[in-house]
Amino acid sequence: MRLSNAHPLVIAVWRLGFSVAVIAGILAASGGWREWRALSRRDLALALGAGVLLALHFWSWNASLQLTSVAASVVLVNLQPVFVAAGSALWLREAPARAQILGIAIAVVGALVVGLGDAGVASAGGGRNAIAGDLLALVGAVTAAGYYLAGRRLRARLSIWPYVGLVYGACLVTLLALAAVVAVPLTPQPPREIAIFAALAAGPMLLGHTGMNWALGYLPAYVVNLTVLGEPVGATVLAAVLPGIAEVPTAATLVGGALILGGILVTLRRPG
Repeated sequence: MRLSNAHPLVIAVWRLGFSVAVIAGILAASGGWREWRALSRRDLALALGAGVLLALHFWSWNASLQLTSVAASVVLVNLQPVFVAAGSALWLREAPARAQILGIAIAVVGALVVGLGDAGVASAGGGRNAIAGDLLALVGAVTAAGYYLAGRRLRARLSIWPYVGLVYGACLVTLLALAAVVAVPLTPQPPREIAIFAALAAGPMLLGHTGMNWALGYLPAYVVNLTVLGEPVGATVLAAVLPGIAEVPTAATLVGGALILGGILVTLRRPG
């Protein structure tokens, strides 16, 4: 996403467009779309709401990557397991244990360290509105948490392709509406951008998101979200070594990121 020169909404629309086209073919061939007929109005509304949350997640996170560092953005957006734990307590009536509350507090302190570090970068003339980028990454974390919590509920009623077809379709429609509101042109796009969009659809979307949604049918949302903890490490390393980015994380990002990841691990530990 950082290598793309396109508007954040354009990136998200094309990514979802490619993904939905593939999934539509799978649903047409398998007849899996028939599962939608058994959904109640409440389930349908929940699925559409999950799609809207996913759209807001993509918009906010894509935008954050244009304003703050890759390391700060992925560390902050991966606060989502903490929000999943909080959402589980409020929505599913599964209150966190003392250790989990401690983990949430540690992660919040880590987020503050990252934010304060980026505030220093911005005040020193860092060239990007890092604080705005950090806040957008946090929006991405909250919306992703809601999306995964809804998925945990719905995957008990829908198999994987009908589920992602419905949610990704709602996400695409929402993104198209947002693009129309802000008058962002979606076409034409140069071949380089098309290649980036297709890669985002094939890897992070069809394999990454769909794999996690598949897992939601068998594991609690907080366990599935544990897999995102590898993302800050991988993304930070790639951003540092790729010639097109060459972005070395600041000390505040490293310290704050370590606190966030440590807090998330404490949050996700099973009570003894």
